[in-house]
Amino acid sequence: MLRLSELKLPLDHGEEALHEAVLKRLRIPADRLVGQTLVKRSVDARRRDRIQLIYSVDVQVKGEAALLRRIGNKARVRLAPDTRYRPVGQAPDGFPLDVGDRPVVVGAGPCGYFAALLLAQMGFRPLLLERGQAVKQRTADTFGFWRGTSPFNPESNAQFGEGGAGTFSDGKLYSQVSDPEHYGRKVLEELVACGASEEILTLQRPHIGTFKLATVVRGLRARIEALGGEVRFNSRVTRLQLSASRGEKPHQLDGLVLADGTEISCRYLVLAPGHSARDCFEMLDEIGVQLQRKPFSVGVRIEHPQHLIDAARWGEAAGHPRLGAAEYKLVHHAENGRCVYSFCMCPGGFVVGATSEEGRVVTNGMSQHSRNERNANSGLVVALDADDLAPFERFPGDPLAGIGLQRDLEERAFRLGGSSYAAPAQRLEDFLAARPSTCLGAIAASYQPGVHPADLDELLPSPIIEALREALPVFARKLKGYDHPDAVLTGVETRTSSPVRIPRDEALESINVKGLVPAGEGAGYAGGILSAGIDGIRAAEALAIQILQTSSPSP
Repeated sequence: MLRLSELKLPLDHGEEALHEAVLKRLRIPADRLVGQTLVKRSVDARRRDRIQLIYSVDVQVKGEAALLRRIGNKARVRLAPDTRYRPVGQAPDGFPLDVGDRPVVVGAGPCGYFAALLLAQMGFRPLLLERGQAVKQRTADTFGFWRGTSPFNPESNAQFGEGGAGTFSDGKLYSQVSDPEHYGRKVLEELVACGASEEILTLQRPHIGTFKLATVVRGLRARIEALGGEVRFNSRVTRLQLSASRGEKPHQLDGLVLADGTEISCRYLVLAPGHSARDCFEMLDEIGVQLQRKPFSVGVRIEHPQHLIDAARWGEAAGHPRLGAAEYKLVHHAENGRCVYSFCMCPGGFVVGATSEEGRVVTNGMSQHSRNERNANSGLVVALDADDLAPFERFPGDPLAGIGLQRDLEERAFRLGGSSYAAPAQRLEDFLAARPSTCLGAIAASYQPGVHPADLDELLPSPIIEALREALPVFARKLKGYDHPDAVLTGVETRTSSPVRIPRDEALESINVKGLVPAGEGAGYAGGILSAGIDGIRAAEALAIQILQTSSPSP
């Protein structure tokens, strides 16, 4: 199999154009081409008057070796990589050999689900514990809160429950993490097997969408259970039980305690709690699991009409069926040293309430698969530095200081929104002029449960405000119309990533607790659905190797 890359075709190319481009690149007659498979399709919109589609294709040809020698790499042709997944081992017959051998996974987000799925596929019959509800009940609780028909539930919301935080998002499935083992391909193939569209295997920037994600996570659960795994909801872990250690030797994980008092024997644990599991981080800190402070960013959500973004990105091609709703990615380094950037851009979506604690307001973006809602939205966030965290430290270098800052901002947003879970919002023109908004303009805010016109200067620290005010006109020079006076800024965006990292060694094990494999976004090792799924696979492999090396039959 050969892989051809950088096959460039015009936006309106015909059905046979890709086939003809393959033959031209290879310089062979049609009868030598046995078959071709689309690998990736992307869009090159650097010139809006000449938008191109870029393809990568795997082909089977007669006389492959001779052809490769003749054309070489100059034609951007190479052997196609082998992306098949190969497990690191298989559980022995009769596993688990001892009750403590059964691996446990905490967290049913993408990392936890893929860790459990891979362990199940290797025959280790994992137990997966999730603090929230199954996705059907979770969806009812979350949409009920947004619509004002149900009270806020701190254990079943946009952050906690089956599928993790990604369930109520755009469902983006791309990442910049290094993936030499092609684990990302394994993630995408499993998602397709569970109900995702096959197009995610070929689009450069694939997404699933919220409602389809709900179907997919149910499919993942069913596959785990069919392989002998077990999934328990409403099972919040309140404590890890560790054996005593002497001197500098690591602790040994012995078990877990749930909120209802249930104790579970456990020597092998993948901990994938998600970036908002603050009580989990506090528990880990209390029992002595080593934690580190991790950089993150805060800011607001910004909304524009989707047609404005389409026109700015695609020009006259806006609305073309091969393009869909346009996205953007913006970065500006401000004079005060802060980096301002767009985050989790949701084309044709809406802004939603993403709090996980009572009396606090958090924003996030969400899109359905169709991306056909009226507005585009994106996080507009600014990187924090040590001075921002200093007021929230219990001691110098406190790893939990970021949680304190997040809570402070979220409580401010709650008060500015009228203490009703409405969010404070401001017109862009008012924000740039440093005057409070008394009403919104022609662009309607999509945030649920609702917005309250406010002054965002009362919400965010002054260095963050200064950086945002400097960046917005710069972004408008890159995307025409980005400084629309009625664009809506809604606060506060605090959950860009985990504020904590749980350090681990080369074997992915906690550096001071044996048997504990911290993983995913909450542990500080991922940033989105795809990278979290990849880290879940790696965590499953690490745990499987541990079990195979150390477990033995009971006497």
